[in-house]
Amino acid sequence: MFTTKKTGILFVSAVFLACMLLALVSGCSKEPAWKAVNDQVIKEHNVQERVRTDIVENNIVSNLEPGVVTNLSKLPETEIAPGAKGKIYWGKGNLMNWMTLEPGAEIPKETLSGERIMVVWEGSVEQLINGSMVKMIAIPRTPIHGTNGIEPRRDFVYLEKGAENAVKAGPQGAKILEVYWPVRLDYMKKAGSTKVPSSVPEGNYPIKPSVMPNKVYDYYDIQFTELVPGANSRLITGRGAQLSFLRMDPGSYFPHHNHPEEQVMIVIRGAIDEIILDHTSMMKKDDALLLPADLVHGGTNQPEGCDVLDVFWPPRPDYNASMEKRLAAYHAIIPEDAKVELVADGAVQGPGLTFGEGPSWMNGKLYFSSMFFSSDWGGDPAKSALVEMDPDGTYRYISQGKMQTNGTMPLGNGNLAVCDMFGHRVIEMTTTGKVVRVLASSYGGKRLDGPNDLVVDAKGGIYFTDPQFIPDERQQPGRSIYYRKKSGELIRVIDPDVFAMPNGVLLSPDGKTLYVNNTYDNEEWWNVNTDKDNFLWAYDVNDDGTVSNGRKFAELYLTPDVLDRKGKSTSADGMTIDVQGNVYVATQIGIQIVSAKGEFIGIINFPVMPVSCCFGGDDYKTIYATCYDKVYKIRTNMKGLEYPLKP
Repeated sequence: MFTTKKTGILFVSAVFLACMLLALVSGCSKEPAWKAVNDQVIKEHNVQERVRTDIVENNIVSNLEPGVVTNLSKLPETEIAPGAKGKIYWGKGNLMNWMTLEPGAEIPKETLSGERIMVVWEGSVEQLINGSMVKMIAIPRTPIHGTNGIEPRRDFVYLEKGAENAVKAGPQGAKILEVYWPVRLDYMKKAGSTKVPSSVPEGNYPIKPSVMPNKVYDYYDIQFTELVPGANSRLITGRGAQLSFLRMDPGSYFPHHNHPEEQVMIVIRGAIDEIILDHTSMMKKDDALLLPADLVHGGTNQPEGCDVLDVFWPPRPDYNASMEKRLAAYHAIIPEDAKVELVADGAVQGPGLTFGEGPSWMNGKLYFSSMFFSSDWGGDPAKSALVEMDPDGTYRYISQGKMQTNGTMPLGNGNLAVCDMFGHRVIEMTTTGKVVRVLASSYGGKRLDGPNDLVVDAKGGIYFTDPQFIPDERQQPGRSIYYRKKSGELIRVIDPDVFAMPNGVLLSPDGKTLYVNNTYDNEEWWNVNTDKDNFLWAYDVNDDGTVSNGRKFAELYLTPDVLDRKGKSTSADGMTIDVQGNVYVATQIGIQIVSAKGEFIGIINFPVMPVSCCFGGDDYKTIYATCYDKVYKIRTNMKGLEYPLKP
């Protein structure tokens, strides 16, 4: 009966839907109506099946048709309480409620009959936790610019069966996501179901919750777990519900597969051509889909990729194992109890910070640039400074109003190499702000444009990037990377406009590999597009300082707004490295960590976008991050590489 011809597909799909409706009416079929087609697809595509024997049967009937895409707009709006309305859907195991609350609306105090995972999607609420009302908020992702780098936040909490629950919306109202296990029967009734059993058997599943009950978490602190190549997920697991916030790469393909766990899917962003049995359905934002246990599915993601929320019942042991593996690698670097700490808030503390850049650690102090930018990235050296900071966050200007500096790097003689970006030069400066000498200011008889970031090698040579991020006329033919030899000779090691915007530059511990990142690419508002895209690139360093064998080293994550416009901009900026060769890249999504082999390890989430970072502290195991007008730090298990490199 199965065929790949168009007429055959239409016939099979029609038969599938007709049989399913007949089964719902008659109730006489013990096997699902789609099983015959499913068996044929399994055989046709050699689908490898997995079996579970611990899933309990129940009499729950979903309000979603199995294998049929349904947009949330098609579901009735259910009043949960005065001023609180929800879009409710469920499978046999979990019930999902996307609830909108008017300002001040309240969900009265109740005792939960099952576990509940609640995520604040928009606005703010007060949530009852351990007898007290706790504020929980969501901050949307907004475009970054010269004065704004606030990162998104999305609070969530896990409450166990028997916990007291109550919610009150904040002054602007709220939108929240609730996921219940087992299916909440009173919500089924509210949503209009006429097939509500008197009780639901729960079962006992082997996975322990991945988060602590009664503790508020930020969704963006949850690490990505690779499920399959091209699909990475933030997993939140309870005892009977597993939320998989899945990010799927643009154009990625997932072949036919199935699993014994029920999956309820909803598209959050982007689009996917979802394979359902023997046919394909386009799914876009707010499209929901019930995939019963063992039903074959797959998909091809659109050019902008696709973000979905999959809710599994019961939690998947294979996903849990993948999560534990990824977390083990991350916590080998970032301790489980490590927290991002505010060191200094330049908006309210000291003489003031604006756009922190190019940090380096030397002689027990942090040195960095406080660059001035307007919202449209207009700079002003008269409002910029070079900063010296003590470990306790006390800081002072060592140079002010003279230069709009950027990257800094210890030279080994007690002085700093500094990129004077708007001054079109690289200089040597004392820690009191005195310019000792100009290290580089011209190439090929023309002045440099805007030296941005730099790194010093064991020979005393300096690699630096020039992305031409300046307000005045450019003199060089394009965005380039240079090497200043110890003798003073300046050579160009990466040709103009090979990178759309070369920015951060770094050397491996042995000095044999040069890393370069790319801030912007494939953007209508940027005048250079390249093949460097959203990757960190690696080059072999030759004896004469030139580089060769350029290659992709690690892919960096893109934010949803960039994916939506099909850009490749990571906003990657400053980088640092530890003695084992793990690389830390400051990007719009946080500090992304990749191994010495280029494997993704994890993301350190900050309240404000990290612009640059370095290792410091007495033992060199603390990462300092300059984040616009703030400086944060976090402890690690790794010792950072000290510069300049040792011969």
